[in-house]
Amino acid sequence: MDEERLRNEEKSLTEEQREGRRVEATEMKQQGNSLYKEGKPEDAVEKYTAGLNVCPLYFTKDRAVLYANRAQMKKVLDEKDKAIRNCSKAIELDPEYLKAHLRRAELYQETDKLDEALEDFKRVIELDPSNQDAKRALHILPQKIEERNEKMKEEMMQNLKKLGNMVLKPFGMSTDNFNMVQDPSTGGYNMSFSQNK
Repeated sequence: MDEERLRNEEKSLTEEQREGRRVEATEMKQQGNSLYKEGKPEDAVEKYTAGLNVCPLYFTKDRAVLYANRAQMKKVLDEKDKAIRNCSKAIELDPEYLKAHLRRAELYQETDKLDEALEDFKRVIELDPSNQDAKRALHILPQKIEERNEKMKEEMMQNLKKLGNMVLKPFGMSTDNFNMVQDPSTGGYNMSFSQNK
């Protein structure tokens, strides 16, 4: 969006002209909604974008809805990163916009950005404590995040072991020659060496 252009244009608009542009943007939003229902998401994106190009910056909630609707079309078109950016812009314009938070949370979840999804679902619960989708997500996401972190830790350890073996091989050793044991009293690790492994 060329917000600078809109900002400059708005300076010369009367209140009546601003309202007229808002009405025009609302009509474009409704046309976009109809196109979506007809199964034409690309055309709907164009209408929502056209609405954003005329809707004065002053009408933040109207603009937030246009961004959120365009985000849904981007999601349908499997352009999830663009959908996330549109949701983020909607939230920036209207921090209380439940639908934009929920949509972005779902998109984050679908793109394996689980920590971000968890934060958005927490915000959804703040805005709507009875939201069942968010309650479900808050129940399962912490465990998924823990599983992902454990898997990442295992992969990192395997990669470190491979690297260690490359360094130790010229000396006739491998990481199997070393044993690491955690000291329960300090939480640190003690390493012992065994030549015959």
